[in-house]
Amino acid sequence: MERVAFLIEKTGARIGCMLNPESLTISRRAGVRLRQSISGALNGKGMFDDPLLYTGGGMTELLLDLLFDVSISGSTIETQDVRELTKPFVQLTENSEPNDTYGCPPRVRFIWGKSWNIPGIVVAIAERLEDFTSSGEPRRSWLRMRFLRCKDSNEANHNKTKTVSTLDKSVDLPELTESRTDLFGKWKGSVPSDQIETHEVAGGSPGGERIDQIAYAYNGSPEWQQHAFFNEIDDPTNLNPGQPLQMTSFFDKVKESTQEML
Repeated sequence: MERVAFLIEKTGARIGCMLNPESLTISRRAGVRLRQSISGALNGKGMFDDPLLYTGGGMTELLLDLLFDVSISGSTIETQDVRELTKPFVQLTENSEPNDTYGCPPRVRFIWGKSWNIPGIVVAIAERLEDFTSSGEPRRSWLRMRFLRCKDSNEANHNKTKTVSTLDKSVDLPELTESRTDLFGKWKGSVPSDQIETHEVAGGSPGGERIDQIAYAYNGSPEWQQHAFFNEIDDPTNLNPGQPLQMTSFFDKVKESTQEML
């Protein structure tokens, strides 16, 4: 089974878990609270329940229990100190991105197979270290992670003019200018035919496969814009069942030359 991974939205870096979660708890709290006055909660003689204030929003939380053990095969990092495996996850709670005058942790996506693709931030990490060597290096880590879903960030881009709605976010599409179309035409012609695979969309949108999920399956990244342009898709939220898509991992090799365009 495909392992859980966290994708850092800003850099596209992928942090893979050593093993899939021992447990995963999902909780949802609605945007509701008790009505308050200056003197406290509102109540009255004839009330059966305290009056509620519907604030909108709410909170969706994932609580994951992860295991890392250097004595178990499956890691690409050879080490006797398990903290070298867990350090990238701990760093997800560091305030690394300035936001006005405050720092904030990086936005990441929780990815697991085709069913899980959730944007959010890691707000808490608790690590229990075990199985110490004679020199004091821990070989096993039980890592508990608290992950809060949040709205996708939409960075300002003067070239973005058209907005469409997807399953879980609003996506800004760059306007297709003549020069940009010509550039993509040259790009598409430069992709070797043996690096193109045909993928048939399962289910169609909404409710079926999304283009960001398909992109992750082929490229290891949910960045779908290149694939949408490559297949001349105007509306990525409207995929038809059985629709053939030409998918390729060749995009990584030409990403730098097309960054300004995207």
